[in-house]
Amino acid sequence: MYLKFTGNLKNYFLFLEKFMKLKPLNLALIAALSAGAVVMTGCDSDSNDTSVASQPVEMAFEPIDVPAGNDKAAIQVSKKVTVNGEDQEIGYQKLLATGEQDNGETYGAVKDYLGNPILFEDASAYICNGTNAGVGSGLDYVSILERNDRLYMVSQFECQVGAMYMNEVEQDAETGALSVKPGSLKFIDQSDEFGGFVHCAGQATPWQSHLGSEEYEPDARSVEEEADPVTGLTGNKYFDETIKFWDGDASKINPYYYGWTPEVKITDAGDYDYAKHYAMGRFSHELSYVMPDEKTVYMSDDGTNVGLFMFVADEPKDLSSGKLYAAKWNQVSDQGLGEANISWIDLGHANNEEVRNLLDPDGDVTTNDGVNFSDVFEVEAPTANGTCPTTGFTSVNTTAGHECLKLKDINKDGAVNAADGALASRLETRRYAAMQGATTEFRKEEGITFNQRDNKLYVAMSQIARGMESYQRGGEANDKYDIGGPNDIRLPFNDCGGVYEMDVATNKNIGSDYVAYNMKGLVAGEEKDYSGDPALSANSCDVNKIANPDNITYLDGSDTLIIGEDTGNHENNMIWAYDIKKGSLDRIFTTPLDAETTSPFWYKDVNGHGYMTAVTQHPMEDQDSATESQKQSEVGVVGPFKFTK
Repeated sequence: MYLKFTGNLKNYFLFLEKFMKLKPLNLALIAALSAGAVVMTGCDSDSNDTSVASQPVEMAFEPIDVPAGNDKAAIQVSKKVTVNGEDQEIGYQKLLATGEQDNGETYGAVKDYLGNPILFEDASAYICNGTNAGVGSGLDYVSILERNDRLYMVSQFECQVGAMYMNEVEQDAETGALSVKPGSLKFIDQSDEFGGFVHCAGQATPWQSHLGSEEYEPDARSVEEEADPVTGLTGNKYFDETIKFWDGDASKINPYYYGWTPEVKITDAGDYDYAKHYAMGRFSHELSYVMPDEKTVYMSDDGTNVGLFMFVADEPKDLSSGKLYAAKWNQVSDQGLGEANISWIDLGHANNEEVRNLLDPDGDVTTNDGVNFSDVFEVEAPTANGTCPTTGFTSVNTTAGHECLKLKDINKDGAVNAADGALASRLETRRYAAMQGATTEFRKEEGITFNQRDNKLYVAMSQIARGMESYQRGGEANDKYDIGGPNDIRLPFNDCGGVYEMDVATNKNIGSDYVAYNMKGLVAGEEKDYSGDPALSANSCDVNKIANPDNITYLDGSDTLIIGEDTGNHENNMIWAYDIKKGSLDRIFTTPLDAETTSPFWYKDVNGHGYMTAVTQHPMEDQDSATESQKQSEVGVVGPFKFTK
């Protein structure tokens, strides 16, 4: 049972009378006490403890220096934090690294649709670590879940053949130290949903499930037009790599199998339930972030000329059905990172089943009998001046470039039964959104997190470039990313990127209390020339500011926004603690050379202890002197923290 009531004591007892069938109470006594307030909470296994979340946290990390010398090849982490005036010793504890073995499984090993390990030509196992012959970046996001009075960890791997694993985690009751339970590692089979694909960032949902992602969706148009009729190969190494999942049989693969939002739930028996949420749309999912209503989900789209999307589920904790929306940037300032009012374009309603039926009409995932791009759109070549030659076609500019598109009749009569084009809205979300007037000009849109206290959403942009400029690329004239589109975003080039904040409020038309209505720059990186400093010459962004922000996470009740970095313009990528009130940055974690920081995520109260997860992805990949163990992606936790007395 879950019961929560906040408010006047008199109203509380009247509430008990009405809903809990208590006999009438002495209202005079209640009135004498009514200046007070009552908060009652209880929780079941799916609910987070709101009493912890409501407590304010004043937090300050002891900052660390920019790595130098041998420190560049190792993880560095802050050793002390002050929480509500109390100093605490913290550190970093590794949990798992790719290639490690347990329970007959190898962490990060990629398997085909029959469950067999995929091998390289030399017969060695395909391990998704981002540094071997496989196509991909390695371990990316890891969630820690509390279910069945136990702790579980679900991991996802960012290779074209996307893998997932789960295991149990043990916690020392006194110190809070976490470790992997021996004999618990288990491979998560995704073959019933066509396999996984480029799993990037994710979230541990409020109902304690793992919500993942499939990034860089295959371009269905180019696959259909360019695939070799005999081999099925396209020449695109990202798509062609995925054929390995189908044991080399290209006839089994459809590009529409990939680009969705997967979810893993831990069952009562300690096993897993796996699903893909086709209702949430198909694009380059970096991250899906669930808001406190457990219905509204913001989804970032990583790449060039991409969109920003919002899904509102029909029911809480159930992402299988709902309405999809795309953001429209209405610019009001071009200063710094810029500022805009945000409106939302309705892309229609759908559910998982009706969309999946388009991909697999006969119910056999091993036969490719699903929809093709040419079933969804007619296409014609645009004119040189950015228009469409024929009436009825719409000019758009997305990741696929400048195109002229027209919806086919199947969008009205297909399984989705949507006169508003809901078929296209799910299979070709970005293209369809652009046709409806949404903005598809964002660049390297990455992490999302939410500050419930201030009703602010945060979104990272790893680079302000290309479509976010105005007929430029890198500050130089170039019309590729704006021709044929509305040119909504017109900002100065910033190779170091930045983080935006968005205010949210109730929108009755959309049916959500968490609808963003503006977007403005919060904190930005800044280019700096270090050519005269040999120790820092490998950096092109200021080492005392963020560079190419990627995954972000906000500690509830605090002023602390955590910002991780993508590989780019810092020699050693960093994790920062940004004070949203003071505007100050503290460097709290650095990765080895070549590594990307992924998966920072707060766990404020796990049996009285707090943690921040962190993944070091593809470390030392370009260092010839590095050992194989140094090149393994790994996940660990920073902490433990004590946020409550």
